[in-house]
Amino acid sequence: MGVDYYKILQVDRSAKEDDLKKAYRKLAMKWHPDKNPKNKKEAEAKFKQISEAYDVLSDPQKRAVYDQYGEEGLKGQFPPPGAGGFSGMHDGAYAGTGGGGPTMFRFNPRNADDIFSEFFGFSSPFGGMGDMGNRAGGPAFSRSVFGDDIFSQFRGGGGEPSGNAPPRKAPPIEKTLHCSLEELYKGTTKKMKISRDVADSSGRPSTVEEILTIEIKQGWKKGTKVTFPEKGNEQRGLIPSDLVFIIDEKSHSVFKRDGNDLIVTQKISLLEALTGYTVQLTTLDGRNLTIPINSVISTSYEEVVKGEGMPIPKEPSKRGNLRIKFNIKFPSRLTQDQKMGIKRLLAS
Repeated sequence: MGVDYYKILQVDRSAKEDDLKKAYRKLAMKWHPDKNPKNKKEAEAKFKQISEAYDVLSDPQKRAVYDQYGEEGLKGQFPPPGAGGFSGMHDGAYAGTGGGGPTMFRFNPRNADDIFSEFFGFSSPFGGMGDMGNRAGGPAFSRSVFGDDIFSQFRGGGGEPSGNAPPRKAPPIEKTLHCSLEELYKGTTKKMKISRDVADSSGRPSTVEEILTIEIKQGWKKGTKVTFPEKGNEQRGLIPSDLVFIIDEKSHSVFKRDGNDLIVTQKISLLEALTGYTVQLTTLDGRNLTIPINSVISTSYEEVVKGEGMPIPKEPSKRGNLRIKFNIKFPSRLTQDQKMGIKRLLAS
């Protein structure tokens, strides 16, 4: 018979679906190549054998062919003369010829990582960031699959994986949501169009589009998260991911944010710094501010205007401060007369 799939999975020939799943969970976790860095080649070979055995025995049609004709019958060897029923083997599936003639069987072995990901939600111990454009759901993982936190999800009595573990939730999908400083100052509503995979009532996958409404509150800061529960792709054996939008702040041409404060830098001449200057500003909500400064302005001088900063998220009626800094442009040179004049003025 060639390879004995029943022996590989350590089950007997009458094994039911639950027995196969339990055996696969146990052996796949034991022999995953990333859990066996010291004997990775041996582990890879065993891992593929385990996956192939489960793929064949969990499919009633493949299992029937294997039970009758063995591994050779599955993988392209013609059955012995008189065995009947099969005319050739190619990659694919079953195809009936009709009219009572022979039926062709095509064996299409599945990828070992695909089978593993159906059970555990990821195909390798480490994964990249999930992306809504990834049709497979793109789960993200930064910790080892084989840590205690992962094992605990499948462990039953005696430390073995449980055959009836509850479905695991896929890791969240995070997307950056860029907002202007004006939007974060005044608050706004953003609508995001997403596409995701769902299963219909018969279990067939389909793609649906959905509009999500995100309420941006006044004063929200960079890093604020907005979560839409279970809006990721639906995958077999997994609870869909939460979709998480993370607020990011676009740079502004006039204002810079510092917590709840706003900072603006004004370029002024040395004459204005010494004789007085009036700041003219348009606020983020469109108001015009006029702020006269009558004191001498040094390079370290900062004018603070109370209550003209960003709204405080928990108390949007209150605001931080506006801090005005100055960049003083000194003349590149002075004439002798100008120098004497300045000396006379400053000496008096």
